[in-house]
Amino acid sequence: MMIVVTLIAFTWESPLAGGFLTLIVALACLWAGVKWSYLLTILKFMAPFYLFLLITMGFFNVEQVKALTGKTELTPLLTVGSTQMTVEGTLYGLNVIFKTLTMVLIIPLAIFTTDINQMMVSLTKARIPYKIVFIFSSTLRLFPLLVEESRSIISAQRLRGLAIEKMGWLQKGKIYASIAVPLILNAMAKSQKLEVVLQAKAFSGDPNRTFLQESILTNKDYLLMIGFLFLLVLAIILYVKFGVGKFAWLF
Repeated sequence: MMIVVTLIAFTWESPLAGGFLTLIVALACLWAGVKWSYLLTILKFMAPFYLFLLITMGFFNVEQVKALTGKTELTPLLTVGSTQMTVEGTLYGLNVIFKTLTMVLIIPLAIFTTDINQMMVSLTKARIPYKIVFIFSSTLRLFPLLVEESRSIISAQRLRGLAIEKMGWLQKGKIYASIAVPLILNAMAKSQKLEVVLQAKAFSGDPNRTFLQESILTNKDYLLMIGFLFLLVLAIILYVKFGVGKFAWLF
């Protein structure tokens, strides 16, 4: 599921198609039991980065957008001095935002619907190198920890008298952007501790190991995999033959 959705998100260049895919993934998260407050925390944390991405794409991503649309002149949206923010560049920025947001949202969907230990066993039985499986599972385990740490930092700021709810959007953006530094430092510290533990236990990545839990595929699992493969093939055919999902699809 994660691979298929990620491939489709990377393939589509249209912000309309990308936004639709992001909406489907978000609704699937809510349907799977992911709390709205959890998703809202992710959006608040990513908002400053997305705003920066939208501005840079709107102002400076000119040649790539011209190549995608086939236009020689782009539609101006905002003029600042001698630099113009274009409609097409802004739309491409939205497309990039939807791509990254889809990949960000697919992680909690996988975490809350699938046991990570069973996922590791399944990937190992699929002959995927165990080191890659371990890195993948460690990333999935780290993601919810980062979200909880961001909540803890915000709670600590509130205890110090910082009323985030009463601030404007610009001030909130600065606050959430400042959270990124301690989060990155904490993530680096955790990764270093994990490296020390793995070296102490002589981790070799040998796939010939025993597992406490066995992963057995049922008919529902096979049907789900076939359904997602069919969805991927359909998306590629529509993209190649009919241009569905291409950036010029809007113009």
